Amino acid sequence: MSAFRSHMDQALAEARAAGARGEVPVGAVVVAPDGKVVAAAGNRTRELADPTAHAEIMALRAACAAAGSERLPGHALYVTLEPCPMCAAALSNARIARLCYGAADPKSGGVAHGARVFSHPQCHHVPEVYDGIAAAEAEALLKTFFAGRR
Repeated sequence: MSAFRSHMDQALAEARAAGARGEVPVGAVVVAPDGKVVAAAGNRTRELADPTAHAEIMALRAACAAAGSERLPGHALYVTLEPCPMCAAALSNARIARLCYGAADPKSGGVAHGARVFSHPQCHHVPEVYDGIAAAEAEALLKTFFAGRR
């Protein structure tokens, strides 16, 4: 469980950096089967004027580029917030083996809430899912960020 926590700590650091840039504070880390971090990213939708520049997508793009493949079998993705439907579909397409996320997202989530992408028969690959890792810290980052915007 300490590996889960250490990788989530890095995802939280990416989320804090995203928040400091004025982005919604979400961070993601891709971990290879040997336990090494191969990519890390935070949200960049505003900076890049790109609605697909979610932390998960940015981390997947970097990890796939490093691997020279559109698939990442055996890899894990750690993210501070439950992935939205777009990101959940991308994780499935990349063949991510394990998804670990922090805060639940009842409003826009796509894993345990909303679309529940992995439960559809059209979903060709379903990763192992672990939720609630460092959820309190991830939720606090989001609440603080949005409180400052209201």
